[in-house]
Amino acid sequence: MKKHLYLLIAAILVFGMCGPAFAAVKSKKNKKEKAAPAPEAVQAAQTSTATPAATTTPTAVTTPAPAEAAAPAASETPKVLVVYNDSASKDNHYAPTGWMGDFGDIKIKSDYAENPHSGKTCIKITYSGEMKQNAGWGGIYWQYPNGNWGTNKKGGLNLTGAKALTFWAKGEKGGEIISEFKMGGITGEYGDTDSKSIGPVTLTNKWEKYSINLVGADLTNVIGGYCFAASKDDNPNGFTIYLDDIQYEY
Repeated sequence: MKKHLYLLIAAILVFGMCGPAFAAVKSKKNKKEKAAPAPEAVQAAQTSTATPAATTTPTAVTTPAPAEAAAPAASETPKVLVVYNDSASKDNHYAPTGWMGDFGDIKIKSDYAENPHSGKTCIKITYSGEMKQNAGWGGIYWQYPNGNWGTNKKGGLNLTGAKALTFWAKGEKGGEIISEFKMGGITGEYGDTDSKSIGPVTLTNKWEKYSINLVGADLTNVIGGYCFAASKDDNPNGFTIYLDDIQYEY
């Protein structure tokens, strides 16, 4: 009986000493379990770390689509040198400063705004046929520089490579006869290196395109970029004509 009583007292003493320690260990374990992140949070963190930054994604370096790669370069687009396309255009080259023959019979309006071929304006030219200078004909050269008749060593433009000089023209009534439409032909020590023309040309009262073939011409120095000339014999009562979109095509 006494033996059993001693064993019971010993067991109580042992439990009393070990119980708090066991409880502390269990408490620490529980704290660690609560502090550990959930599996979903771990997976999200791993995914975020593995995703590359936007600057290093493959889409940052792209390959042009076949259609874009096959598109022609801007340098392949046909180019032009404009003599006139609108009165205020910065693209215009040459100016109507070379008046010839009965120049007093000619009036020119470069900003005529009624029914141009394109843009906002065209050129209107009136020839009276009065023979104020007793020449019996009249005309105008579009020159570079202004008023250059082949005396300016630095004059003229190099238009090498141009295939044609094209322009649009019409008459007020139709039937107007232009003796010659022309480029080049100004003589002098530093004159034009070549000359090409068409004519005589009978205009209609509708806009029509005309072309002067320049293939094979020496265009290294072109002072007279454009020219027209007409006579009183062909136009005894004078005329009114219109010009537009004068340009060298390459």
